[in-house]
Amino acid sequence: MTRHPCPPHAVPCDALVIGSGAGGAVAALELARAGLHTIVLEEGPRTTTAELAATAPAENLRRLYRDAGLSPILGNPVIPYGEGRCVGGSTVVNGGLLWAPPDALLERWARVMGTTDYRSDRLAGHMRTVSDRLGVGEQPHGSGNADSKLLADAADALGWSWSAARRAAPGCAHRNRCPTGCPSGAKRSMLVSYLPEAERYGARIEPATRAVLLRHDDRTVHSVCALGGPGGRTRVNYRPRTVFLAAGAVGSALLLQRSGIHPRTAGRAMGFHVNFRLAARFADPVHAAQGTIFTAQLREFAGLGIHVMAANLTAGALAAALAVHGPAVVNTLLGDLGRVAVYTVQVRMSGRVTVRRLPRAGRLLRHRITAYDHGLLRFALGRAARVLFRAGAVELYPPCPGVLRSDRAAQEFAARSDPRGWSLVSVHAMASCPMGRPAPGGVCDQDGRPYGFANLRLCDASVLPGPTGVSPQGTVMAFAHEIAARHLCAPPQSPLRRHGDRDTTP
Repeated sequence: MTRHPCPPHAVPCDALVIGSGAGGAVAALELARAGLHTIVLEEGPRTTTAELAATAPAENLRRLYRDAGLSPILGNPVIPYGEGRCVGGSTVVNGGLLWAPPDALLERWARVMGTTDYRSDRLAGHMRTVSDRLGVGEQPHGSGNADSKLLADAADALGWSWSAARRAAPGCAHRNRCPTGCPSGAKRSMLVSYLPEAERYGARIEPATRAVLLRHDDRTVHSVCALGGPGGRTRVNYRPRTVFLAAGAVGSALLLQRSGIHPRTAGRAMGFHVNFRLAARFADPVHAAQGTIFTAQLREFAGLGIHVMAANLTAGALAAALAVHGPAVVNTLLGDLGRVAVYTVQVRMSGRVTVRRLPRAGRLLRHRITAYDHGLLRFALGRAARVLFRAGAVELYPPCPGVLRSDRAAQEFAARSDPRGWSLVSVHAMASCPMGRPAPGGVCDQDGRPYGFANLRLCDASVLPGPTGVSPQGTVMAFAHEIAARHLCAPPQSPLRRHGDRDTTP
């Protein structure tokens, strides 16, 4: 196990929350509201709405994502994985979609994994709390968003189901910059919602501070070693009564491995979704750059974990979507930008990703996409093409070289295409340390505690029993609320007085 010497003096606290995304922010608020001395560690920087608005999207991409959004998941093909690395985590750079976990999914998890206390009737109250706090509602098309309107109208014509997107973005100004931080502050990310409220109750957020080791005796975590300060080189030692680990599906698994906590099972089989993009050229102008990331979502195939939605359109995003097609295609479509839209197709994978730590804080992610996944991707491409041609597209550019000019051509292409040659990305990873019985692969009990541990709880996407098939933020937050509530209902401890300044011993 890698050793990270820490200074002898420690910062005491009732609760140490590692990570400030959807799960960590929930824990921070609920613990601080209960009067517990709470400290939140965040590896990335803290930003503001004013900074997001004043900074170029490319610079925000570099600053707010881990590895500038290009962490590789090795395999065939290599899949770039994007996750937020800033105060507020991925909620700062996602589209604000917030769906309740499907009832059937929760029932399946209860049956297979034994998470019987996480059925829909138990989580419904938490989802209401989340929705109320974040102002979640159906996103109207508003001005612009012709690409979403065309998708919805085509779905109606085919008799396929679709939904207005449910987003935590009341008063959305349709600025078309969701993936690089909302410049208007309308998106209710953790940065502008749960975390400021947690601070009002006394929580302390420490950005640019990375937890590197949990010191324990195989039952109790006694201290947490972290690196912070200028250049991330100042060693800090925290001595919490309880640790809430919310470093993300990848980060939480790696920290457990580095600390010798269930190193064989943590990160062994992480669930994930993949996205691919279809660039569509229409006969008439759609001006897809005028609007927000999506206002309608095709849900006809939601049971298979397939969703289709309009994506942000900027010149840079279009060039990235068309990278596999070469400069001639890129230049042609950039020259006809007013008639072009880009659509994202999200697909839930049955295969898994292994997460393994490497020396010197490195990581290795490797996927095992199955033959079933290949068939599902081809099916998703065919159905997405059908609805887009019905919407009026005259050309589609798939996630591999080629151009499609009719539904028939698209179905033939999808039937023979090999997804191992497609350009795929992922922004949703989960279930790397799943809650559930040990026999089917569970790492944590229903309190979120890794088996054998009393004062360590996981409360982020890592603890979900499997991939959700929908945008996972709502599910993560509902689980985190339940896990925090269970901790607070445990026999009380006297809270620490708020003391103990940060130790900066070099």
